[in-house]
Amino acid sequence: MRLNEISFTHAKPVEGYGTGFFRIGGEVFHGPVIAGPQGTTAWKGYEDRDALLVLKDQIDVLFVGTGAEIAHLPDDLRETLEDAGVGVEVMASPAACRTYNVLLSEGRRIALALIPV
Repeated sequence: MRLNEISFTHAKPVEGYGTGFFRIGGEVFHGPVIAGPQGTTAWKGYEDRDALLVLKDQIDVLFVGTGAEIAHLPDDLRETLEDAGVGVEVMASPAACRTYNVLLSEGRRIALALIPV
């Protein structure tokens, strides 16, 4: 078996989460967050489209974690992201964290927008 060291650059893996928080790259963030190629920052939620659109030229897919349960994105947000050429995958936040970590370790061009559980 061949083992390779993973370099995450500015994007950091999700190490844990709980009620109202995420631990990403050794740092705890309370409330919604965006994690991706430019690092991790607070997010204001679905209304904060500009924070997501900034990523459009840096990623191929945005994973959106909708909290403890999967929920639909507001239609206008999904349309805005898709019109900008950003692929959007919606899932519960725990599943989004796991999927993000796996694809991040493969060097994929991805980002993560999370609503806490």
